[in-house]
Amino acid sequence: MRTFEEQTVCVVEALFDDLLNEDEADFRCLQTDSGVSVQSEEEPPSGFDPVIIANRLRQIGDQCNMDFERVSSQVLREVLMGKMEKFGAAVDSLCRRWSDQNPELVYERAFLSVSVKLMMYILKKGAANVNPGHLVKAINENTQVKNYIEARGGWEKLDN
Repeated sequence: MRTFEEQTVCVVEALFDDLLNEDEADFRCLQTDSGVSVQSEEEPPSGFDPVIIANRLRQIGDQCNMDFERVSSQVLREVLMGKMEKFGAAVDSLCRRWSDQNPELVYERAFLSVSVKLMMYILKKGAANVNPGHLVKAINENTQVKNYIEARGGWEKLDN
């Protein structure tokens, strides 16, 4: 049994793999939709499949309609200029702004959505210094988000 933090690493790495290899994404979606999943040989069969969970997380990210080109935020500008250590702070600031504009969203859901969408945006911009660790750290260090996911039964119960 992996810890929440270890599971987060697996999920985010699967998400990055999906985002960086979008040409093959349609094929992988067909695989996961048909029930064929990719699991590590060392991991016993369980409800935890990082590829399927990463797909759900990406769908949550797709719900974010924030236009990062138009957002005025110093911490976002710093992240876009390559200061990835500010990623968590930028996500927190942006998701609070987005939650204020959409009161039906809970903070934790907004945080996941904005963090994934911002990471997708940064990757599309071609930032060389972006890696899965920035998103992993943002999620794992946010106890509110961690508690939200765990209260729903963990990553494998995260719905879209």
